[in-house]
Amino acid sequence: MFITIEGMDGSGKTTAIAPIKECLESLGYKVLLTREPGGHKVSEEIRKVILADYSEGMHPWTEALLYIASRKEHIDKVVVPALQQGYVVISDRFMDSTSAYQGNARGLGIAKVNEIQEIVLDGCIPDLTIYFDLNMEEAERRINKRPELKNRLDRENLDFKLKVKDGYDQLVKSFPNRIKVIDANLGIEEVQQQTKKIIVEAIEKWKVQT
Repeated sequence: MFITIEGMDGSGKTTAIAPIKECLESLGYKVLLTREPGGHKVSEEIRKVILADYSEGMHPWTEALLYIASRKEHIDKVVVPALQQGYVVISDRFMDSTSAYQGNARGLGIAKVNEIQEIVLDGCIPDLTIYFDLNMEEAERRINKRPELKNRLDRENLDFKLKVKDGYDQLVKSFPNRIKVIDANLGIEEVQQQTKKIIVEAIEKWKVQT
């Protein structure tokens, strides 16, 4: 089963993933955690280009296509082989990030970006996506507390980030069967418990259907 975790920067999705892996492994599942952009050596190199300060101001389509190119390598070299070996694959970000960030916030259009992704990804769509929904004030507070340096997307203005959130809200409405929403404003333990519950139930249902 292919599961993706989505959300604004600061939503806590990355923090929540490791305990989920431990939970699923304790239930007997093989689990692979991965991330985007990245997850494979070529994809990680593309990640460096995307997030580098020198890439500030790159054309929105250049940015979107770099993400999609990184994703194609990630799918072919990591995700699909792991799924074929019976792993539950959990990716920190996937196609919905590009739809929200570049499609909506950069103004390329969600439908247009999705059309290109569907062609390039050749049907590799997540079975389940969990969206960590967080209010903007809390997201900014968490980002500002990070000890590490902010990348260029962390430093985007509030208008851009509000458009990203609006993009995610549109995706939730468009794909309610695939995308499940978690209130990321709650405490980390409660967020993790809700996430585990959704994933375990989805896997059990998926096993019956397959």
